[in-house]
Amino acid sequence: MSNKVNKNVLRAGTITAGTALMLLMSSPAFALTRDDGDDPGPGLSVIETLGLYVALPIVLFLVIAGLVMVGDKSHKQAEPKG
Repeated sequence: MSNKVNKNVLRAGTITAGTALMLLMSSPAFALTRDDGDDPGPGLSVIETLGLYVALPIVLFLVIAGLVMVGDKSHKQAEPKG
């Protein structure tokens, strides 16, 4: 093998090992231990979760898109044709 291929293999192995180490360190297994002062509230129901993370962003997107469209139409109507 050439020297360039050896460097590439070493670089790829280092990146793979580093990525695997970071994934292992950030695994959810570390979240099982409670910290002092932890006071988790009650969990969300399925309906509350869908409303908060699905419906609310869609509604916000539609409101913002509607406001942009209204602003754009009023700007076009105010321009004189010439």
